[in-house]
Amino acid sequence: MKEKNKLLLMIIVFAGCFYLPVELLPFRNPIFESLALVRWYAREHVLLCLVPAFFIAGAISVFVSQTSVIKYFGAKANKFLAYSVASVSGTILSVCSCSVLPLFSGIYKRGAGLGPAMAFLYSGPAINVLAIILTARILGWKMGLARAVGAIIFSIVIGLMMHLIFIREERARKTEDEFFGENVKERRVLWQNALYFGGMVGFLVFANWTKPQDGDIGLWASIFAIKWYLAVGFLIITGITLFRWFKKEEISEWMRSSWMFTKQIMPLLLIGVVIAGLLLGRPGQGGLIPSWIIAKAVGGNSLLSNFFASIVGAFMYFATLTEVPILQGLIGAGMGKGPALALLLAGPALSLPNMLVIRGIIGTKKTVVYVGLVVIMATLSGILFGNIIQ
Repeated sequence: MKEKNKLLLMIIVFAGCFYLPVELLPFRNPIFESLALVRWYAREHVLLCLVPAFFIAGAISVFVSQTSVIKYFGAKANKFLAYSVASVSGTILSVCSCSVLPLFSGIYKRGAGLGPAMAFLYSGPAINVLAIILTARILGWKMGLARAVGAIIFSIVIGLMMHLIFIREERARKTEDEFFGENVKERRVLWQNALYFGGMVGFLVFANWTKPQDGDIGLWASIFAIKWYLAVGFLIITGITLFRWFKKEEISEWMRSSWMFTKQIMPLLLIGVVIAGLLLGRPGQGGLIPSWIIAKAVGGNSLLSNFFASIVGAFMYFATLTEVPILQGLIGAGMGKGPALALLLAGPALSLPNMLVIRGIIGTKKTVVYVGLVVIMATLSGILFGNIIQ
């Protein structure tokens, strides 16, 4: 199939998902919840979140030299700098577990070490500043603090563990990448590239700035009131940089690279969202696994309840910030504080769609180990937190 036909097919499928008339369906069952989740995802997360992320990933692949990535995130990079930057990347990216995937794929394929890349993959959706503030406001400052500290520690430990477990493969990969990346000449000076990427990241951040709580008149509310002015401003900056400093063939290469990420990731995401909706439903609605069973299974602070919360969080899809009101309802239904933290640490960073795409990027073995590390650490953290606050 020609690329134009593939693009047309993808647009048709997206339009079908976007305008899916689920409210006209005569039934209310897990199939309905799955279709409703697909429409919600298409409307809330594709155009303003995933599409910009694909363009950023394509830009990383084309305009960030492999030498630079290896220098700051490769095997011989300063470990403190690499993991420090990767572990707090989520503070500027309001992305969910699926939207971070194109960015992760971009830096990994340009030669970033497995450890820093996995730290970035976890921290991107897990250390969202607004989500942590919302957690503290609604679920209490102890939960907010535990989430912030836990997420940073998780990203570093998971990155280091992935590096150590697969160190032999990484050494072989780095040898090839470093040889391939030698003597790459930068096409623009650093500040020009920084302004170009800053424009795209700024649009991604402010276009997805979430509505504040009712009655909130603070900084977040003020930014929300002017979010589209800021988003459009950053989009204009991106356009100016492209017009002034980029050649036509470079822009064409960027488009091709972005399209490559789109083809690789979007079909897997669609499959994952359909399955996740079928099994677990939407926020506040149950799928094949009723929500009351989940609430009952995560009461107290036992090993089983924390492990179950971690597993459910890992497979269920959470958009940015939606995990907080969901947990508020589950805690009201009897969920323990320990399992609540376990779900917070496993949920936003993982989902079934997320896992399917990660497998396509780094392989089945590494994906299983990564998911296992997140679930185990979330379980242990939940038990520890539950015992501390008791």
